[in-house]
Amino acid sequence: MVHFLCPVPTDSLRLLVFDLDGTLVDSCTDLCNSINGMLRHFDRHPLPDRVIASYIGDGVSMLVRRALGDPDDVVFLGQAVDFFLEYYREHKLDNTYAYPGVLESLEALKTAPDGTPRAMAVLTNKPVGPAQAICEALGLSPYFFRIYGGNSFSTKKPDAAGLIALMRETKVSPEQTLMIGDSNVDVLTARNADAWVLGCKFGLSPHTLEIDPPDCLVDTAFDWIQALESVKSTK
Repeated sequence: MVHFLCPVPTDSLRLLVFDLDGTLVDSCTDLCNSINGMLRHFDRHPLPDRVIASYIGDGVSMLVRRALGDPDDVVFLGQAVDFFLEYYREHKLDNTYAYPGVLESLEALKTAPDGTPRAMAVLTNKPVGPAQAICEALGLSPYFFRIYGGNSFSTKKPDAAGLIALMRETKVSPEQTLMIGDSNVDVLTARNADAWVLGCKFGLSPHTLEIDPPDCLVDTAFDWIQALESVKSTK
């Protein structure tokens, strides 16, 4: 189901930028297992998946920091991040899968309702290496002209640097750009670039969309098609 909070000019959208975790793929189990692998390595008690899931969305360093209880020891934190990344690189595809409807919707959305081709990209706070590997393994890569990660720029979402870079690369305006994600981090990223934003209620952090509402909400990835063909207006 599609829930419209604001009319979106779907006819003029030329750039669709997707978050990865909680939007295109369900990576929760592999992320949680990797965090608990890191905790066990450092003789810490494992955490419930639901707790770890609430820490996802602001990049690896923040995820590890939260899981460790915000330690003051910078050296220890760095070691923990390194171990997590090494573990996650080996296990990133153990359980991760594309959400139902993602591939079908990407195929449909690569062309606007008026027949004009759209550019599509990924902007995630996950490191770019694992992000690219996951997209490649799950058959998502052919749909995206660019996959940017949390280490592709000097700042991460919700800073708009990555989204602005994608707009510049495709020579489109904010009014022609839509960010699609499952958390208020994605909403704020879009707002900081003056772009449109669609929220996914099926993701890892949909509760945060109540804090910073998007322009449109959907229940499943299948609903992306209806959402981007239904409402036509101007900003």
